[in-house]
Amino acid sequence: MVGEIDTAALCKTRKKLHSSFRRRTRILGSDPKQIRTHNVDPVPGAGEKPPPEERKSVRACESYGHVSVVGRRREMEDAVAVAPALADGSYDFFGVYDGHGGARVADACRERMHLVLADVAGGDWPGAGEEGRWREVMGEVFRRVDAEAGKAEEDRTVGTTAVVAMVGPKLVVVANCGDSRAVLCRGGLAVPLSQDHKPDRPDEMERVEAAGGRVINWGGYRVLGVLATSRSIGDYYLKPYVIPEPEVTVTNRTEEDEFLIVASDGLWDVISNEIACKITRKCLSGQASRIFRHVVGGSAASKAAAFLVELAIAQGSRDNITVVVVELKRFGDGSAPLSEQV
Repeated sequence: MVGEIDTAALCKTRKKLHSSFRRRTRILGSDPKQIRTHNVDPVPGAGEKPPPEERKSVRACESYGHVSVVGRRREMEDAVAVAPALADGSYDFFGVYDGHGGARVADACRERMHLVLADVAGGDWPGAGEEGRWREVMGEVFRRVDAEAGKAEEDRTVGTTAVVAMVGPKLVVVANCGDSRAVLCRGGLAVPLSQDHKPDRPDEMERVEAAGGRVINWGGYRVLGVLATSRSIGDYYLKPYVIPEPEVTVTNRTEEDEFLIVASDGLWDVISNEIACKITRKCLSGQASRIFRHVVGGSAASKAAAFLVELAIAQGSRDNITVVVVELKRFGDGSAPLSEQV
């Protein structure tokens, strides 16, 4: 259940967090090959010269990291992509893909989405004040990737949700298709940058029924009683009821913007936007590192992503879990009182 944190479960999770990373992978998934982690901090240390791609992306975000685990599922169907310094170095790209019916379409999105985006833009990237063009570009990208996903006959019953974020120095552009989610923390408050495409969402139910389909409550609301999301890439056997059209938001960055969380529903099904932002603020301010010194190496954003994954498991998530944390500005050293930081 989304809401207050189960403190007993969290205490158990804290004990797990103090164990070695190898033991931690055994807790998170039965097959270590299905534990995908990525820790990158594009901001160089004092006196170091960063590679060219890091120098380009430093204007867009301070650091980023992600963790992707199989969780309590038998198979890993999530995929995640990070493409720093896209759009001539002006934007960093982050994508989370939650597959169903198999991992092939999610894996294809991981490999292709950012490349198709660069091809569609053709070097003429939209800027601030061009929301309509951003929607056109993202819509075309999702349609092309969807068309590629339906070429193989064996993939026609396979699909994936997709949420991608383009983080630039002035804008955050999010395109979402499905029930993964992007949430911005602005001045300590959670600001959703996407809306889940659930079949029981009134406008989505109306669209599905207008196309001749039905939404059936069979262990939860599902399109034709099968799929628990009303938009996805792939799933050709459910078209035209399930569509690949993304909803796109273009958000101007402000001085109060702190970080962005992009994650699959393995997190959001059990952790609210508000709790996720509070926990991430603690991690980025340094508190989690002092309490859990042996959780995971890498940037503060990587540690925040790892902690959110652990918390989702403690809260009972039964799905694959993928979390990306993008730090938009540096926090202090974490010496301020807790009440001032959260």
